[in-house]
Amino acid sequence: MHINFKTKTDKSFEQAVEDLKKAVTGHKFGVLWELNFKDKLKEKGIDFDRNFKVLEVCNPVQANEVLTQNIEVGYFLPCKMVVFEDGGAVYMGMLRPTGIIGLMGGKELMAAAKVVENELMAAINDAV
Repeated sequence: MHINFKTKTDKSFEQAVEDLKKAVTGHKFGVLWELNFKDKLKEKGIDFDRNFKVLEVCNPVQANEVLTQNIEVGYFLPCKMVVFEDGGAVYMGMLRPTGIIGLMGGKELMAAAKVVENELMAAINDAV
């Protein structure tokens, strides 16, 4: 299994970002923060020629559940989702929660990670 999940979309970068934000909301996640590396690097005087936006998303019920089980899961929260340009195409993706939580061990944590992963993958598929 790969540590990430990604899929190509025919949408523009901007439309893909907006549609992904709407889709995660429909799956009971909120967007806590977003960063476009192209813009941020430009502020620092570095010319990065592609859009790459990170969305940090969270489902508070799921976050509470996993943090209650193991506070150190907080190292991996919130979940990161991305929209980026590569080779003239636009992609949406995410870091798989099961890949990260698997490092911590524990059946309950893995079960929660699978729920979150399935919801976030569904949000990406809805947004494509």
